[in-house]
Amino acid sequence: MTHKKDSFLVNRLKSVGYAFKGAIYLVKTESSIKIQVFIAIAVTIAGFYFNITKTEWLVQIAFIGLVMSLEGMNTAIEYLSDFIHPDRHDSIGRIKDIAAGAVFIAAVSATIAAMIIYFPKIF
Repeated sequence: MTHKKDSFLVNRLKSVGYAFKGAIYLVKTESSIKIQVFIAIAVTIAGFYFNITKTEWLVQIAFIGLVMSLEGMNTAIEYLSDFIHPDRHDSIGRIKDIAAGAVFIAAVSATIAAMIIYFPKIF
């Protein structure tokens, strides 16, 4: 029996649905992403309050997306690592540390960008 292949559009819509489901799962289950969502909301409110420029909005949105995306990848790497090797293992630990380090680098960069945007407006 042959299975009828879905159209390109149907496949894209399914993919978006899976991605949305993953994002909701991430926000519901991971405390670090909940903190990042709170920070994203706070700086978005600050952006409206301080009337930041279009360029500043673009930088802010890009960093919010970068940090939250990397946090999602970090979480996926942690889940995958734990699935592959549930016991403590030095190589798995190093993989997890590297993924967490990528989030850390993005978060520090985002913080520096936020200081560049907001410090002149605050002080």
